[in-house]
Order: sequence, then structure tokens, then C-alpha cells
Amino acid sequence: MSESLYDPKRVSIDVGPEQIHLETGRIAKQAHGSVMIVGGETVVLSAVCMSQEPLAGARFFPLTVDYREKSGAAGRIPGNFFRREGRPTEREILVCRMTDRPIRPLFPKGFTHEVQVCQTVFSADNEHNPDILSMNAAFAALALSPIPFGGPLGAVRVGLFDGELAVNPLMSRMEESALDIIVAGTKDAICMVEGLANEVSEEQMVAALEFAHGHIKTICDGIEELRQQAGAEKVPFEAKELDPDVQADVDSLAAERMIEALKTDGKHARQRAVDTVKEEATATLAERYGEELFEERQGDVKTAFTEIEKRIMRDTIVNTNRRLDGRALDEVRDISIDVGFLPRAHGSCLFTRGETQAIVTTTLGTSRDEQRLDQLTGEDFKRFMLHYNFPPWSVGETRRITGPGRREIGHGNLAERAITGTVPNEEDEESFPYTVRVVSDITESNGSSSMATVCGATMSLMDAGVKIRTPVAGIAMGLVKEDDEVRVLTDILGAEDHFGDMDFKVCGTREGITAFQMDVKIAGLSGDVMRRALDQARDARLHILDKMHECLAEPRDEISPYAPRIYTIKIDVDKIRDVIGPGGKVVREIQAKTGAEIDVGPDGTIHVAAVDGESADAAIEMIEHITADAEVGKTYTGTVVRLESFGAFVNILPNKDGLLRLPELSLERVREAADVLDIGDELEVKVIEIDRMGRVNLSKLEVDADAGRISHEDLAQRRRSASSSGGPRRDDRGRGSRPGGRGRPGGRDRRR
Repeated sequence: MSESLYDPKRVSIDVGPEQIHLETGRIAKQAHGSVMIVGGETVVLSAVCMSQEPLAGARFFPLTVDYREKSGAAGRIPGNFFRREGRPTEREILVCRMTDRPIRPLFPKGFTHEVQVCQTVFSADNEHNPDILSMNAAFAALALSPIPFGGPLGAVRVGLFDGELAVNPLMSRMEESALDIIVAGTKDAICMVEGLANEVSEEQMVAALEFAHGHIKTICDGIEELRQQAGAEKVPFEAKELDPDVQADVDSLAAERMIEALKTDGKHARQRAVDTVKEEATATLAERYGEELFEERQGDVKTAFTEIEKRIMRDTIVNTNRRLDGRALDEVRDISIDVGFLPRAHGSCLFTRGETQAIVTTTLGTSRDEQRLDQLTGEDFKRFMLHYNFPPWSVGETRRITGPGRREIGHGNLAERAITGTVPNEEDEESFPYTVRVVSDITESNGSSSMATVCGATMSLMDAGVKIRTPVAGIAMGLVKEDDEVRVLTDILGAEDHFGDMDFKVCGTREGITAFQMDVKIAGLSGDVMRRALDQARDARLHILDKMHECLAEPRDEISPYAPRIYTIKIDVDKIRDVIGPGGKVVREIQAKTGAEIDVGPDGTIHVAAVDGESADAAIEMIEHITADAEVGKTYTGTVVRLESFGAFVNILPNKDGLLRLPELSLERVREAADVLDIGDELEVKVIEIDRMGRVNLSKLEVDADAGRISHEDLAQRRRSASSSGGPRRDDRGRGSRPGGRGRPGGRDRRR
């Protein structure tokens, strides 16, 4: 079909040294908004739709973001049993979260139409990362659609190479970058930041954010240009205003009592006090309004109570510089740390900060425990994993418990990124050949359980004896902004996160930042406020690191006695097949006999894992025996495997036989080996020669002489006699020594 029938609209946007291309009007025209974005040879389609009617009874905005990577985009077939794309991977879920977080606050308050944002990767060159492209495609599709939305938005990735900032670096370069952050925002402000860093300073982070915002403005201009070409008129929407009479009635009944209730110590005690005020005021209003009018105003009553809570919390912070729990703005809650309290875990920590608590455990495994990742870029493996669990009972709730949700995956990934750079990696495999899994189970939560996970994970790793490079701590910062009054909050409570203007998580060491996540609910933050927040976060991080140091200053010298001991040996690559054996027979036999776990690498590196040293020693001894080479002057206990008239072939090592000639067998004259030996006999022999062809010659007389059963002079005399006696000449394998043998007079030479 001719392209002219589609009437596509296109824009190209310069982002750093490269361009991104956006197109609409050719594909997915029945969606309410759709954009195809191209960067290099990576292509992503975003399509957005809105339900015709509001969702009945919705108490929150029903937004769904879905991001999917098609294996065929990179010329691959899915590696699972069904050979088709299945449930979203962790990477796909993380991209969904990064798209959701900046767009959600930009929909009008009270808007409850269902909105679905779907991005699909149809081509991937593995150089231009589809995550950034998909975010920009989603932002553009929403801007072009009739859906009420306060965009446009833009997103970029920022890297740091030898002190120089770079926008949207190629994927192949990112291994060299000291910074990897994704920044999203409008022309006026940054809305979301997500990423990791290699201990960069606060000043470097602020510079990176300002650098990113400059390119975001360019992307917003390009999306606005496309919207002017092809954008639909926005659906008019007016949020329902709260009835001022209801607000006044609720204020008169509950405001003063709510102030006192919010001063109650403890999260649940505070909530019970607040609920009591609400219940009594609601009962009074129900009587005052009458059944019919109260039913009509019930929604406004609930909203009015929420507005009172929000106003009191914010006014208290701004006017008194104190928090709901009485803390100063920059004060960290009390911290308690208990390491090693789980006797059979390889490493454990109970980390408590205020009413937020986590049990964090570390488990050490072998290379077989690595996580296999089936990604667009191909198969990959992870040696360090951090998993986060948030059960409902941690906040006193009941709900169905299923697999990890997007929240669990997002928080776990943030903590994992914060610590990854300090954990021994593949380059340290010889000194630390372990796979490491850290699990954080939240047991109480009132603000920033992900940062408790970071601190607890560090302590758990050190308790397990993992030689991390340096400890890492995390802190969650908040913000309340009323007109020109700005208050930055350290170690925020759940309510301060809910009613505040920012959720800003900073993780790092004493030297700098290792992970960073920020969501802003207001129009924007100035550079001065950002610096102030980062400086305050650094002070809190150092305070927490001091508390951690008091509990456990450095990793334990020894790993847990219940963790496997992993020993590393190196063999010749040519010997690998000997250790594995046909169909894995040999290596399975070693494992069965010793109880050790053996992993053979393609480069000849072998990891032997066992809980006790005896099992490991036995396995190593068997491997060394299998792979050993015969040594001149060394004595072996061998088994006779073949008899000839001129001597016996003795197996001294797996797959290695040597020849024991008659003159080296006995001082007595022996006509044939069969006269004194049988197949299967065991005897001690010494290697006396390995010729240039690698053939091994043995002696039993040397062993007898060393043991004193004969004298060395007798042995020397025996050899002189054998040398002077002449006799038929033999080659090193005895060929031609038999009458009629090939190459001898009377023998039949079959060569043509």
C-alpha cells in the first residue's frame, strides 16, 4: 500500500551527537495516540488508549504502563520451553516503572478514566538502548493523544567518561562509565531520576542533572513540534471541586483534635487516634446532614479529612521545623543493628531504623547458582543478586500474597545497584569464586524500607565474610515546599512521603554516591535546593555508616561454617575431557564418592565446592590424579593391563600406561612377563624415562633398590649385563621383538 495513504508526520531531534526520529500517523492509527521512535537501528512503538467512561468507584488514577521486548527484535528466539515471550522480565518491569513515575503526577487530579500505555521493541541494535527510546515514545504518544496530560516530557541517559558527561552513550561504552542515570522531566523541571554511580560526588551529580535537563528541553521542543503537526484536541476535564461547606464543617469538627492526634507517638497508635477523630466527626456530620445529604457528600467528607491531615503535617514542618514524630528536619531515627543473629544463615542482619525494620540474609553458592538471563542482548549470567520482599503483615494489613510485584522488583533493583560495585566481581573469581544472593524481608515499615535494605545488606554481606570493598548506606529524603518556604527532610516517614513533594533516595559510601532515585511531585527544584538535599543526605549517610561501623567494622575473616568452601585449581585445557569423562561419567563419579560439587570451566579452571575440607581434598586429589602427567623419578602404584613377551604395560595414571621391560622387572632371568605377572596385578614402579614421543619407561628394580631389597650396585650390574648381552633390537613399544612382527626378518610387512 502506498505510504501516501497514511499521511505520516515526522520530526527528528538532535540529542547530543545523534538524532532520534519520531513518527506518527502510519502505524497503530486506531490507538488514541501512537508514536514510532527510531534511534540508530533500534525501533520502539508506543500506543496509548483511554477508556470512554471513568472507572466506577476508583480511589486512585487507574494507569497501566506495559513495556515489552520482542526477542525477534534482536534476531533471537526465546530460550524458554514455549519459545514465545512470557511474563515480563525484571528489566521490562523496571522500564515500566521508569515510565510510570514521571507521567503519573501529570494527569489531572481526580481523573479516573483507565489509561494504558504500551511500548513494544520491534528492532534492537544493542547499541541504542530501547529503554530511553521507549520512554520518549510514550511521552510523545500521550502528548499527541486526546488524553488530558500535562506534558510534554523528555528523557535521557547520562554517562560520565574521564570526567566528561555524555548524553545517551552507546551501550557498548557504558561499562567504562562512572555514572549511569536516567533523567526524565518537563521543560521546566526534572520529575524523575534513576540510576547508579561509581562513588561520584554530590557536585558531579548536580552537574549531571543540569546537563540532562538541557537535553530534555530539546526533546520537549521536538515533541511539541510533532504535536502541533498531528496532535488531537485534548478531552476537556474539570476536576470536581471539594464542597467548601463540607471542608468548613470538617475543619470545625476535626481540625484542632487532628493536630493533637497527629502528635501521637508510633505509627499505628497515631493512625488509631486519627481514625477516632474521623469516626466521631463523621458520625456528627451524618446526624447533621441527614441520611440523603450525607450519602451525597460522603466522598467530599473523606477528601476533606485527607486535606486536613496533609495541611497539618505540612504547616507543622514549615512553621515549627519539627516533624510529626517530633524530630528535627535533619534528624535520623534511632538505629539498631544486630548481625549474625540467624545461626544457620551464611550471613544475617536485623536492621531497625525507627519503625522500619528488615531481616537481611546472605547466601553463598557456587557458579551453578548463577542467575541465567535471557535478554535481547543474548544470554548473560549474574553472580550477585539482591531480592526484596514486602509482606502485608509488615504494615499490619491483609492481602493476597503472590509473587514479587513491581514495587518489590523496583526496590530490590535499587538496593542491588547501590551495592553491586563493592561486591567481588568476575575479575576476583580466583580469590572469591562465589555466587551471592542477598534477601531482604521487610518485617516493619514506616518509610524507606529500600534504604533499610541497603544498610542491612551491607552488614549481612560482611557477616557472611564477603570481602566487600567498602560499606554502603542509604537514606530517603523528602521535601515540603509552600510558596518560597522550602524544608528538606531527612529519613522520611510514610506520611511525609505521601503528603510531601519529593521522594529522594540516595545510597553511597563515605567517598560518594553509588545509587540514586528521585521522584518529584511539584513543578521543579532549583539547583540550590538539589545541592541542599544532597548535602543533607550525605550527612545522614555518614551518620548511618558510623552506626554500622560500631556494630561490625569490616568483613569477618572467615565465611560461615555452613557455607561451601570453594577451592580453585587449574588444569590443562586438553585434560578437561579426562575430568568430565564420556557423558560426564567421571565427574559424576567424583562427586558421588566425595560429596563435593565440581564445576569445570572451558579455560581449565575447576571450582571444587564442599562444606567440609575433607570432601574437597578428596575431590581435588582425584582430579589431580586424573590430570597428572608422569614424572621421571617418581614412584607409582600401577596395575598390569597387558602382557607381552618383552615386558608388561602398567597403568600408572588414568589414561597413562608405561612399559616395564623384562630387564627392569627382576634380577633373575625372565623369559616372558607372563611367567611372573598376571593382568590386574598391582605393583610399585618408578618412571625412569619419558622419551621425546612421550612414551613412558618403567622400572620395578629401581623401587626395590630404593626400598633396600636389592643393592644399587646389583641394579647397575644387571643393566650392564642386559646391555652387553645384545639380543634382538626393540623399539620403545616392543614392536618387532616378536618373531614374525612387522618390520622384522620373516615378518609380513602389510604396508603398500
